Amino acid sequence: MMNDHEKPLVSVIMGVYNQYDMTALTDSVNSILNQTVKNLEFIIWDDGSEGQAKENLESLRQLDQRIILVGKEENRGLAFSLNECIKLAKGKYIARMDADDISFPERLEKQISFLEEHKDCSWVGCNAKIFDENGVWGERKMPEYPSREDYLRFSPYIHPSIVFRASIFDNEEGYLSSEETLRCEDYEIFMRLTQKGLKGANLQEMLLKYRENNDSFKKRTFKCRINEAKCRYKNFKNMGILFPFGWLYVLRPVLAAFVPRFLVAFIKHKESECRNKETKKGESYVKQQKIVELGGSSRLAGNTCSMQQK
Repeated sequence: MMNDHEKPLVSVIMGVYNQYDMTALTDSVNSILNQTVKNLEFIIWDDGSEGQAKENLESLRQLDQRIILVGKEENRGLAFSLNECIKLAKGKYIARMDADDISFPERLEKQISFLEEHKDCSWVGCNAKIFDENGVWGERKMPEYPSREDYLRFSPYIHPSIVFRASIFDNEEGYLSSEETLRCEDYEIFMRLTQKGLKGANLQEMLLKYRENNDSFKKRTFKCRINEAKCRYKNFKNMGILFPFGWLYVLRPVLAAFVPRFLVAFIKHKESECRNKETKKGESYVKQQKIVELGGSSRLAGNTCSMQQK
């Protein structure tokens, strides 16, 4: 527990709007309170929640003194909420979290250690297990050091897995709070920071359980998809990846609107299964190579011994 004069090492920020599932909310919050890093503050912004959802948030005050519950009656969106949290943050690092995901206990410790050792990186994410009400159904593995081309399909970072250096917000604007970036706030900020010459990474460890179910695909309206296409076009152009194939990915969110939700969910599941199979094949290949190398080293050592005996 921090004393009144101790500055937190990390500020965890969470924007919440109408989270009625109290079990999911408390599981998420407790996963942060139970981190191996104890020197933290947990800033939760109530973005105009109503009724029981508001009462759920109010009850969190009793869980831990490190929780700072703030907010306004008006719903202003995730970008606005996170920017307000960033203004209040006192930590050297700023970590993202969502109200229905779960962080593994060593998540923050491992990510902070990485940033301490890799001064060239301004933020770091991680891989995640994908789950829903029925349990874990897949994995999401992100590129270790994303290139500009990795932004073509989708954001190469899992937003609630990110830990930023707080210092980057001293000189850089936070999240772009506009209609254009609604539902793709994270995509926009990572592309914008990359254009400024900043660099991110992903730990190749499963340190987060990321919730994704059928409801996840219902939140994106057609208008949001049009705005994402505009955001992609603008940033792909500035990043120099619009041609020859980037413009096709600009249309991706719009075309996806015409695919039935159940089919989108099915495709997501299949993509996850394929990625898992590819990863296992890769791991198997690496193990085989190590065995071959070790075998070669053993034979070489045996030959050396024979030569010495002669």
